[in-house]
Amino acid sequence: MLDPLALAVAWPLLGALSITLLPRWAAHLGILAAVGATLSALGVAFAVMDSGSLTSELGGWKIPLGIGLRADGLAAAFLAMVNLVALGVSIHASVYFADSKARHHFWPLWFLLWTALNALWLARDLFNLYVTLELMGLSAAALGALSGTRESISANLRYLLLGLAGSMTYLLGVALLYVAYGSLDLVQVARSLAPGPSSAAACALMIGGLSLKAALFPLHFWLPPAHASAPAPVSAALSALVVKAAIYLVLRLWLDLFAGIANASAAMLLGLLGGSAVLWGSWQALRAERLKLLAAYSTVAQIGYLAMFLPLIAAAADERGRASLLVAWVLLALTHGLAKASFFLATGLVQKTTGHDRIAELGGAAQSLPAATFALGLAGAALIGLPPSGTFFAKWILIQAAIASGQWWWVPVIMLGTLLALGYVFRLLARAFTREPTPPHFVTSARAELSALLLAVLAMLGVGLAARPIANLLGV
Repeated sequence: MLDPLALAVAWPLLGALSITLLPRWAAHLGILAAVGATLSALGVAFAVMDSGSLTSELGGWKIPLGIGLRADGLAAAFLAMVNLVALGVSIHASVYFADSKARHHFWPLWFLLWTALNALWLARDLFNLYVTLELMGLSAAALGALSGTRESISANLRYLLLGLAGSMTYLLGVALLYVAYGSLDLVQVARSLAPGPSSAAACALMIGGLSLKAALFPLHFWLPPAHASAPAPVSAALSALVVKAAIYLVLRLWLDLFAGIANASAAMLLGLLGGSAVLWGSWQALRAERLKLLAAYSTVAQIGYLAMFLPLIAAAADERGRASLLVAWVLLALTHGLAKASFFLATGLVQKTTGHDRIAELGGAAQSLPAATFALGLAGAALIGLPPSGTFFAKWILIQAAIASGQWWWVPVIMLGTLLALGYVFRLLARAFTREPTPPHFVTSARAELSALLLAVLAMLGVGLAARPIANLLGV
């Protein structure tokens, strides 16, 4: 019987290999591999829902000598979201790159990135997590520079170098833990970890390196130019998936490895950085003159919300409160992943159709691209937090926890961030629905519009309505 965890990693890797060997069939092989990988990931999620968790030791080698894979509810939820988003991106990319020379480079790099993401969710070894981070960063930077412009190459070279700095900082922390405890297995190190200078230094290095890769304020400066200059399918992947992987690891290490070391002061520091990100990112999105920059700064704000959960989780009075906050964190992260992918894909359609993404000159977009504009509206509503989106429930739980724990200062941050999000989304839609003529430069494809629209529907309706099954998946 095939190992479902190994299969989830192998599908996109086989896709990259087959496309490299048969480049003329890249798009067809890409869609086939995307469907296979998505079905495999959904199979893992359903299996975890039934059994609680899955583990695997590759090649029959026992831990710690062998490579271990593990899927609990948290990993399975992200694995399912990532593969659904990646399937939508693949369908969109088959149209977006159809007549571009970049398609020969896009598909292998895209499936290498996909392989790294799937392996990251399932890895249980601290060094293997570093390997997935490096593969993810290298392939993401190469994908971001596919347009070949001076702006994109410069932005993604900066992203590559800073990403390497974040990965090396993380690796230094891993080295400290290995020297102290003689193991790299996440579960074994967590059992042995004790407070002390080496453990505290490892925690600071690993969380700090991942915060840089997650673009947590004020380490976000690389994100807007890198995401805004990349091709639309790549921007969708970078914003929806890549930065999400880093902030996921921050939470995973915080809860599973450093729970006995990370104190309330450290959690509050990350929360304050998150609150600053919400306000700064939302304000910059409101002021943005280009649609892709608006989306990129919005990502900075959404990552900030995820960081704001940490001080509230640390202050939770009981296990039930912590579990409720974890569900809210996952709802917010999943909704953002789906919504931001849809937003960037729809933005790419608008950019190709009009020849630009300047917000002030988007008049008539609703008439020429109704499905893409509707996707922008739905994705924007999910980012704002309108019901019944997952963001709405997540923010509601976040506000309740802030009041219950006496950390009332998060409430005005959440409310102001929501109002700013409302402002930049409605500013965009107001321009799109004006009747100024927009000369078409490109005839879009219904398949490309449909992928953006379906992801927006999942973001606005799917995650919120599936909140109970998601909570069951997380064991709550």
